[in-house]
Amino acid sequence: MPNLNRVLLMGNLTRDPELRYLPNNTPVVNIGLAVNRRWKNQQGEQQEETTFVDCESFGRSAEVMNQYLRKGRPLFIEGRLRFDQWQDRDGQNRSKLKVVVENFQFVDSRGGEGGSGGYNNAAPAGQGRREAAPQAVAASAGNSAEPHQPVEEDDIPF
Repeated sequence: MPNLNRVLLMGNLTRDPELRYLPNNTPVVNIGLAVNRRWKNQQGEQQEETTFVDCESFGRSAEVMNQYLRKGRPLFIEGRLRFDQWQDRDGQNRSKLKVVVENFQFVDSRGGEGGSGGYNNAAPAGQGRREAAPQAVAASAGNSAEPHQPVEEDDIPF
């Protein structure tokens, strides 16, 4: 039987990233993501629930996340679920389900590029891991290769 382990989440960081290094010097960053769900109940009242998800990223993407992300910043992640089990100091069995980040994108325009950049942690060897910037995508679609100019509020038709 085929298997699929894929997670797509968009939410806000609950804390600043926590960067550490494995014994082999591989960077690892831990982040918390708050994902909100809104709906109307049978009486028509707005309801909201928040799910808190622990996420982990490795390698260069961990360093990028640590450099550009801060508490409250919106983020879109793609990854896979991983189930960790261990014994605590008291000998009790503990477990935790977390998301291992494979790709991510900044949702807002803050950060170094002024656009919604992204990072692909699972790019094949020999290819750049950085995703194409928005202006590069537009240029490859046949549009002008000039960088995107910000739109003034007066230029928006609505």
